Amino acid sequence: MNENLFTVLRRAYESRLDSTFLRVPDGASLTYRNVEDRSAAMAGALRERGVEVGDRVVVQIDKSPDAVALYLACLRIGAVFLPLNTAYTTAEVEFFVDDATPALVVARPATLDHLSVPVDGLDVDGSGSFAALADAASPFDGVIDRGADDLAAMLYTSGTTGRSKGAMLTHANLESNAVALHEIWRFGPDDVLLHTLPIFHVHGLFVALHCAMLSGIEVIFLPRFDVDEVLERLPEATVMMGVPTQYTRLLADERFDASVCSSIRLFTAGSAPMTAAVHAEFTERTGHRILERYGMTEAGMITSNPYDGERVPGTVGFPLPGVDLRVADSDGHDVGAGETGVVEIRSPGLFAGYWQQPDKTAAEFRADGWFITGDVGSVDHEGRLTLEGRSSDMIISGGYNVYPKEIELVLDAVPGVLESAVIGVPHADFGEAVVAIVVRDGSVEVTDDDLARSLDGVLARFKHPKAYVAAESLPRNAMSKVQKAELRARYAQRPT
Repeated sequence: MNENLFTVLRRAYESRLDSTFLRVPDGASLTYRNVEDRSAAMAGALRERGVEVGDRVVVQIDKSPDAVALYLACLRIGAVFLPLNTAYTTAEVEFFVDDATPALVVARPATLDHLSVPVDGLDVDGSGSFAALADAASPFDGVIDRGADDLAAMLYTSGTTGRSKGAMLTHANLESNAVALHEIWRFGPDDVLLHTLPIFHVHGLFVALHCAMLSGIEVIFLPRFDVDEVLERLPEATVMMGVPTQYTRLLADERFDASVCSSIRLFTAGSAPMTAAVHAEFTERTGHRILERYGMTEAGMITSNPYDGERVPGTVGFPLPGVDLRVADSDGHDVGAGETGVVEIRSPGLFAGYWQQPDKTAAEFRADGWFITGDVGSVDHEGRLTLEGRSSDMIISGGYNVYPKEIELVLDAVPGVLESAVIGVPHADFGEAVVAIVVRDGSVEVTDDDLARSLDGVLARFKHPKAYVAAESLPRNAMSKVQKAELRARYAQRPT
């Protein structure tokens, strides 16, 4: 039996091939048949370019129907789809390309033209682009046999050292998560999904699009989140998936009220914590309760507040079907209801390990197979999970993960900087804002503008600090480790 995820998705939507799949803002609509045919053309182009089963295909392109077709094309031929944030700089892309050793990179010309690592690349513009190659290729209409444990995708995530790790996701991982969400969130053939998320990570690509394809429903496919566009399209949708930043921006607009949301049956939120105040204001304004859930790159979705029943603000609900969850102490012993510890899971959606890093993979698992998420939380007597922080210093700003170490390495290299510490502080719009505390050595004058310029072209804009704070020294413990918890408490009220 072919366990390729493409066959699972196609089986679900094959009775609706001539129904609308992706509707873009200019009014154009693509049916499921249109997108499937385009995926066959792209699959042919990939094979003509020499991409074989198991090869990685790095993709850094703007959100579009072709980007969705390219993902499906990779599934078709058994390649491993590796999407990258479109905000990443060339320097960042070089790291991923060097680490993943892809057979092909599909990216914008500006990226490909400046990569110094050897790469077979195709751009997405002009007559020599990947789109043009697909137009001329002989379509590959088949689906390569893949087993449940074969890789379907690879997404990079930050680790405790700051070095990104490639989380390897199998066909079974993605299928199990999609089927569970489709069921518990009650997707049906009459739904219409308002899609405002990027498609280079789990939320926008796997959670949103997989749920849509399993029902064969229409997706209002917006290139980005824009308040005016969302307000115009909401009355046409039944489901919206978003991040807290998007909901706070909607709440800031007086036009956002219950009448605009009259057709919506479900709002979900994830990728970052949502405050109780936002929950309360949203319900007061619209009459809807946002369904908050919890997931991570290595496991897809892990928990969800219930579709029916109480959705408690500040909690992320119950484990998905098939997911085992516990809150444990440092030795892996369950701490019991109401006690705080580290969240650990076992799940069919759990990744196959980190690419070429077996030691890092082994370090994240207990001997009995439990995966240590690094998130700190507690479970109540009903089994409902509340997250209370992270055991690492990861910052989640606007739904994006930011690891402080890579920012600190750049700032510390600036002449005149003795050392720096990067933290996240509460922010009404982004959830957390990146703030850099900088100790200067006095050898040369260093302005905030100098610090900001040092990051230009090196790190994506969402990683840049929104404020720089001058300090005489950084607080340390007896082991000389910087006390970031103390810094977060000290600067929590600082305007950003």
